[in-house]
Amino acid sequence: MPPGNRGYQPAVANDETTITVYPDGPYLVRGPIDLRDADGQTIRVDRPVIALCRCGKSLIRPFCDGTHKHAGFKAGDKAEHRGVPGNG
Repeated sequence: MPPGNRGYQPAVANDETTITVYPDGPYLVRGPIDLRDADGQTIRVDRPVIALCRCGKSLIRPFCDGTHKHAGFKAGDKAEHRGVPGNG
C-alpha cells in the first residue's frame, strides 16, 4: 500500500526509526526513540510503535488516545513545504 493509506507499515531495520503521518490522525513512530517533555525529562516508551497526538485533545498527551476522531480534527498526510529552506 502507498504511504497515504491507512495500515501502511514501512519495513524498518531494528535500529531505524520512522515517523508516518496519518491523515486526520496521529504520527506513528516505529523504532527506537528518545522522547522527552518540555523540561527534558524522559518519557518512558515501552512499545515498538507509538502514536503521538497531533490534535492536542488527547488526555494522555503526548500519546494519542483517539480523541481526534470525536474532535473532528482534520489534517492531511502530505508535507507542507512553505517556509522550509530550499523548498520554495
